[in-house]
Amino acid sequence: MAMGPPAAPEADVQSTPQELDQANTPDKEWPSTTAAYWALFVIIFATFVTFFDQVVFGMLGERIKQDFGLTDAQLGFLAGPASIICYLFVGIPLARLADIYPRKYVLSGGVAVVGLVTALGGIAQTFIQFVGSRVFLAAGGSAHAPSSYSLIADAFPPQVITRAFALLQFGFIGGTTLGPVIGGWLIVTTSHWDPSYVGGLRILPWQWILIWIALPAFFAAALFLTVKEPKRMAPAADVEQPPTDASFGRKVITFMGFDAAKAIHANGRVYYPMFGALALSATESFGLSFWRIPFMIRTFGWDEAEIGAAIGLTVLIGSLAGLVLGGTVVEFLAKRHKDANVRAAFIFFCGTTVSTITALLAPTGWTSMIAFGFAGMFGLAGAVPQNAAIQRVAPNSMRGQVTAFYLFMFTFFGAMGSFLIGFVSEYIIGDPQKLQQALVLTAAVILPMAGFLMFRAIKPYRGEVERLESLGR
Repeated sequence: MAMGPPAAPEADVQSTPQELDQANTPDKEWPSTTAAYWALFVIIFATFVTFFDQVVFGMLGERIKQDFGLTDAQLGFLAGPASIICYLFVGIPLARLADIYPRKYVLSGGVAVVGLVTALGGIAQTFIQFVGSRVFLAAGGSAHAPSSYSLIADAFPPQVITRAFALLQFGFIGGTTLGPVIGGWLIVTTSHWDPSYVGGLRILPWQWILIWIALPAFFAAALFLTVKEPKRMAPAADVEQPPTDASFGRKVITFMGFDAAKAIHANGRVYYPMFGALALSATESFGLSFWRIPFMIRTFGWDEAEIGAAIGLTVLIGSLAGLVLGGTVVEFLAKRHKDANVRAAFIFFCGTTVSTITALLAPTGWTSMIAFGFAGMFGLAGAVPQNAAIQRVAPNSMRGQVTAFYLFMFTFFGAMGSFLIGFVSEYIIGDPQKLQQALVLTAAVILPMAGFLMFRAIKPYRGEVERLESLGR
């Protein structure tokens, strides 16, 4: 997901990269074009690595289940809840680092932890050890999005920031396109290997894949050290600042996100519907993303290489189409509605719902894959306006933490999706071979609820934008 505050559509389309150095305001000295785009490139690469690793791990689901003797519920737990246990306690405080420390160091440390955790999965000897390695995954990446979005917002002027966030989507597109293709090929290629024994450890063929894909994360961590940290934008005058002379205990709860939580609750009619919509949609999209490979294997008899090639093609086409569709619809709506971001997100939610259910009920594998491609197109098209809406109304002095709370909903409930579907498959449907029924049931319940909440967010969001405009924001 990419995130960025909205700007006038006409200015975004007509701006050129050279305007980056010409768009200075009296209150802000912007970095050079070279420094800004280098920082963006490194963030895109780190985003690519993150999604690539996630996709390849998802491709391994059936192999992990077979070799560790897991049930669908256990596999779903490993894919989701296991990776966010630590995040529940440290996710928000780590995101706070984006507000008080140089963001390039936070980003470097986070992606290095992701690489280390991925590699540890490659040497896990038992299911418990595997869970133990995954526990720290989301914690390592928890500060990535808030730090990235905050850094980009301070590196690019409003005239070109939408372009920067659009380019950021290529990290997602690259990871989700190459991940299935390369991952599927590696899984099938190594499937006939015998287990390896290194230093007393028994490493299964698919575990070598986890070790290999961890290496680019360490390279990304090193690249972040070359980024020039941009000067932070001054906080808005009407925003209540966190206390600076309070007691130690008060400073601790501030660091834990207390003030950001108060700001969110104070404007709950704006935030809560969007948070709820994101939570529900993430539950379904993350869960389906993981279970799509087992679904194709069990329903249509495809292997990982066939699935990877099909996903790579449909994701690439759907993602590129989604970028064009998202920008076009938002620009069209922005000429008529101040709530264009949330209004567009609602429209795309509806498209995702219809496409997802169609994919799950399709009669053939390729028909299903094509429908999944449309679902991905609508999902990516809605990412920029949905996240831009939060950036537009978030207090500047707490932008990192407000973003972190928003992404907490995405991460936590998204991680629960794989377990929820596995639970429904095992305990409600009662037959792992009828995974299709579990997927249809969850999609038909969750996605319409998410669309309804996003619809409910349109009116209060419009009112908040009008209020901020009256304050000169």
